Amino acid sequence: MKKCIYVVEDNAAIRDIIEFMLTEEEYEVVIAPTVRAFWKQMQERIPDMVVLDVMLPDGNGVEICQELKSSIKTHDIPVMLMSANNHLNKVKSKCTADEFINKPFDLDDFANRVEHYVHN
Repeated sequence: MKKCIYVVEDNAAIRDIIEFMLTEEEYEVVIAPTVRAFWKQMQERIPDMVVLDVMLPDGNGVEICQELKSSIKTHDIPVMLMSANNHLNKVKSKCTADEFINKPFDLDDFANRVEHYVHN
């Protein structure tokens, strides 16, 4: 069975690139453009990893991360936060994500980080 990665990103261009790249790497990719869509997907299936944009139209990735990491059911899911703002130190102090990456990012670096968490 393919490993499943949820990607929560409101920018369609970035979302499409990530989805294409991860699909090419043989992952099952579930896309959510909003916080609400993400939580709806979480009722369907628990993913092997979650990739979150920090800034979303109806909330933010930091809050999702905090909720995931505070629940016994989802605590062990690796979470990667992405941000176009260079305020990752502030973000890191607010949640215990497993990985942080600045946008724009190198696609190979992104893929390697995902592989590290999903296959370890």
